[in-house]
Amino acid sequence: QLPTGLYKKVLVILHDSVLPYMNEPTLMMDFLTVAYGIGGAISLLALNGLFILIHQHNLEYPDFYKKLYSLLDPSIYHVKYRARFFHLTDLFLSSSHLPAYLVAAFIKRLSRLALTAPPEALLMIIPFICNLFRRHPACRVLVHRPGGPADMSEDPYVVEEEEPSKSRALESSLWEFQSLQNHYHPDVAKAAAVLNQSLSEMEDDISGLLELSAYELFDKEVKKKAVDVPLEFEQVRGLFGKKNDIFAEHFSLD
Repeated sequence: QLPTGLYKKVLVILHDSVLPYMNEPTLMMDFLTVAYGIGGAISLLALNGLFILIHQHNLEYPDFYKKLYSLLDPSIYHVKYRARFFHLTDLFLSSSHLPAYLVAAFIKRLSRLALTAPPEALLMIIPFICNLFRRHPACRVLVHRPGGPADMSEDPYVVEEEEPSKSRALESSLWEFQSLQNHYHPDVAKAAAVLNQSLSEMEDDISGLLELSAYELFDKEVKKKAVDVPLEFEQVRGLFGKKNDIFAEHFSLD
């Protein structure tokens, strides 16, 4: 048992400063699988090391995607290690051999959590989800279901279900994107509207969006050039501005 702070310090550097220099990196399997099961930020940081062991050293982790799915909670869009987590999640969901129900579960969970996410996270997660649709065309039924949400008395997706195969995501509809199309931030609304059209085959590059911050978003808005808005060209007369206003005989604007 290690203190939480020490766990984080070790896991941050383990994948690039420790594993490449070990004769037998597989010795770290137990440590990383235990860390992955702890939850929270520690599980997010353990993903880097696990990815190396799975990708390069044939580590088998039967419930890997179930655990990855369980890590998706409202805090995922606010944590310090958000960029690292979504970079690795993008890699893990890149295989075209993944079953449609699994990818659909991730799309629905990410979309549902997006309803309370900050704008800087939404500008990253919307193209992220669009890329999943490009890789897995079978999931497009979430967008192009006949009738859409109108034919459903309630959303069949079970958000509390920890097992992706039982979440009934493929039976659902992506009504969350319709909500995001009315978002108060115009860039988010514009990005969400892309699903109203047919997606291009080329995937969006999200690498530059992973670390987008609220400060950068605000700075971009402040630096936009203001558009001159035409104002009233007719001189105001009287109290209510009408030409033949009876109030103009008794009131004047100084």
